[in-house]
Amino acid sequence: MKTTTIPNAKLILLALAISAFGIGSTEFISVGLLPLITNDFGISLSTAGLTVSIYALGVTIGAPILTVLTSRIDRKKVLLLVMAIFIVGNLWAALAPTFSLLLIGRIISALAHGVFMSIAAVIAADVVAPDRRASAIAFMFTGLTLATVTGVPLGTFIGQVTDWRMSFIFIVIIGVIGLISNALLVPNNLPKSNPISLRDIGKVLSNLRMLLILFITAIGYGGVFVVYTYVSPILEKHMGYSPQAIVVILVIYGIFVAIGNTLGGHFANSNPLRALVFSFIGLALTLLGINFSFDSHIFGLVLVLLMGLFMFMNVPGLQLYAVQLSEKYVPSATAMASALNISAFNVGIFLGSYVGGLIVRHQSLEYTPLYGFLMVIVAASITLAWLIFENKQNDSAESEFSTLSKT
Repeated sequence: MKTTTIPNAKLILLALAISAFGIGSTEFISVGLLPLITNDFGISLSTAGLTVSIYALGVTIGAPILTVLTSRIDRKKVLLLVMAIFIVGNLWAALAPTFSLLLIGRIISALAHGVFMSIAAVIAADVVAPDRRASAIAFMFTGLTLATVTGVPLGTFIGQVTDWRMSFIFIVIIGVIGLISNALLVPNNLPKSNPISLRDIGKVLSNLRMLLILFITAIGYGGVFVVYTYVSPILEKHMGYSPQAIVVILVIYGIFVAIGNTLGGHFANSNPLRALVFSFIGLALTLLGINFSFDSHIFGLVLVLLMGLFMFMNVPGLQLYAVQLSEKYVPSATAMASALNISAFNVGIFLGSYVGGLIVRHQSLEYTPLYGFLMVIVAASITLAWLIFENKQNDSAESEFSTLSKT
C-alpha cells in the first residue's frame, strides 16, 4: 500500500484523535472524582487513589506484552478490538457496585491504553505521505492534549452535578463514537506490523543506557503524581476552592499542560538531555514551592498551575531520547524500546500515586509536594550528570577528529 494514495487521511486521523481523546480522558478522570468516590464507597482518600495507580500498572504490564501478542494481527482489527476493550472497561467501572470491581474495570480499560498508543501512531504515519508523518502523529496526539484540557474537567463536572458513575458513561460514549469512526474511516488494507518478540524486551533491558533512561522516565515523570493524584482535595481542603471552582481550575491546568508539552517538544528537538535537565529542575522547584505555600489561596494556585506547565514538558524529550538511544544501541528492538518507555511513564504514575497514597495514609496530604520534589530532583541530578558525561564524550571525539585531520 502506498501511503500517498490513502483517501480521506484527515478523516482517518480525526477518528484516531477521537479515540485518543477518550483514552486520555479515562486515564486521569478519577483525579477529579476522588472526593466523590471516597464518599460513595466510604473509603479513605489514599485507597481511592488506587484508581490512578492501578490503571497505570495495567498500562505498564499491558503495553509491552499485548504489543507482542497483537503484532501479527491486522492493524485495523487490533484497533477495533482495543476500542471494544476500552468501552467494556469503562462501562464495568460505571456499573461497579463495589470499589474492588471498580478497580477491575480500571485494569480492563488500562490494557487497551498501551496497545492503542502504539498502533494508532503507526496507522497515523501510514495514511499520509512520508514527509507528513510527524505532523500526522502530532495531530493524533492532540486528542490526548484535548483530554487534559477539556475531557478531565468535563468528566469531573458531570460527576459533580450528577454522579461519578456518569463520568465513566461519558467516556463510554466517547469510546463508542471512536469505535464507530475507526470502523468506518480507517481503511481495511493497512500493512501488518513487523513481528515483535518477547526477546526484544530482554534486548532493551540488558542495555545499561536504555535501563537508565527508563529509570529517569519513571522517577522524573512520576514525581509529579505524588501531588497531581490528590490535586482536587488539595485545592478544596487546603487552598479553599469550591468543587465548581476546581472544574475551572482543571481546565486552566490542562491549558498549562498543553503549553508545557508544546514547549518541551520544541526545546527537545536539538538537545533532549539539556531540555530534560531544565524541565526537571523547573518541576522540582515548583513542587518545593507548593510545599511552602500549601495553604495559600492565590500563591498556592499559581504554583499548582506552574506544576501543570512543567508536568508534561519532559514527555517529548524522554520519548525522543529513548528512541534515539534504541536506534543507536538496540536498533532491532526500537519498537519495543518505545513501548517500554510508555510503560516507564506509567510505572512513574503508579509509583507517584502509590507513594502519595502512603503519605496521605501515614503522614499528611501536606507532605506530598516534598516527596514529589525528592523524586524529581533525583531524576534531574542523574540527567545533569549524563549531560555532562555526553558533552565530555563529544568534546573528546571532536578533539580526536581534529588531531587526525591535522595529521
